Amino acid sequence: MPGPASSELLDVTRGGVVESRHRGSLVLLDASGDVEVELSDVTVPIFPRSALKPLQTVAMLAAGFTGSTQTIALASASHLGEPVHVAGARATLAAAGLDETALRCPPDLPAQPAALLAWIRDGGGPAAICHNCSGKHAAMLATCVTAGWDTATYLDPSHPLQQVVVSHVERLGGSPITATSVDGCGAPAHTIPLRALGHSFARLSTADAGSPERVAADAMRAEPMLVSGTATPVTELCLEIPGLLAKNGAEGVWAAALPDGRSFAAKVDDGSARALGPLLATALRYWGHDGPAVRRWGAVPVLGGGRPVGVVTAAPSLLQRLSLPPL
Repeated sequence: MPGPASSELLDVTRGGVVESRHRGSLVLLDASGDVEVELSDVTVPIFPRSALKPLQTVAMLAAGFTGSTQTIALASASHLGEPVHVAGARATLAAAGLDETALRCPPDLPAQPAALLAWIRDGGGPAAICHNCSGKHAAMLATCVTAGWDTATYLDPSHPLQQVVVSHVERLGGSPITATSVDGCGAPAHTIPLRALGHSFARLSTADAGSPERVAADAMRAEPMLVSGTATPVTELCLEIPGLLAKNGAEGVWAAALPDGRSFAAKVDDGSARALGPLLATALRYWGHDGPAVRRWGAVPVLGGGRPVGVVTAAPSLLQRLSLPPL
């Protein structure tokens, strides 16, 4: 759902020539929640997709979901189906007295190449437990068991669980949901503006210790590998930046916050996942971070014949807007 007059965010070069451009919307908020940088209209509702998972986890914790740091982190995950992810989702279900037949997310295969090969080598086929949202679905089911709600209809928008989710998404973002559809995993997908998305991550990041918001945020910070997977920008950037809270969503959505409440949200018009690493890395550079992972994800190689011949990186206009030098 691109907004009007979207801005150039990233350039894709090959042999020194700009081959493609990624346009979209972006907002950076200061620690008080005021806009520092705004590109395009960040008040237009978008589908944050899986970037809403941490807010959904807050709703589940408030409704009675309990678990380890690992299973709470996995509730917010868009994981790659690696063994640690599959085992964690199964553990969440088992603790609730359920198994993977209760899951209502679609069957899928692991997305991480080594995990995919091992799964198939062991005779596995598409399975709901391998779906990138299986941790969230397992936590939704466990929440229903705790609250005494029906588990067969947990994805219905009228289900008590989904109504609780709606109330917390609106509360944390400070903005009403204007439309609801169905996400790729079958759960309800809601729209909120980018600015509200950034604001909600700031609220999670700075929440009081022991609150559902802080429990969800701290679990994600402690276990970024569970939130994403091997060699992803979520995992590597969150491991490098102390206290960083970050979550990607399908169709080119990002949301992130630092412990002091500075936050970031972006939507890429073309929905390209390859834009995500360079965008978050650029936001982190704006916030003063410049480690190896920031540099690696800030300039992702474009390959030709198996070797780097170009790069995906912040567009000159974005660098100028943020007063940053090129990498």
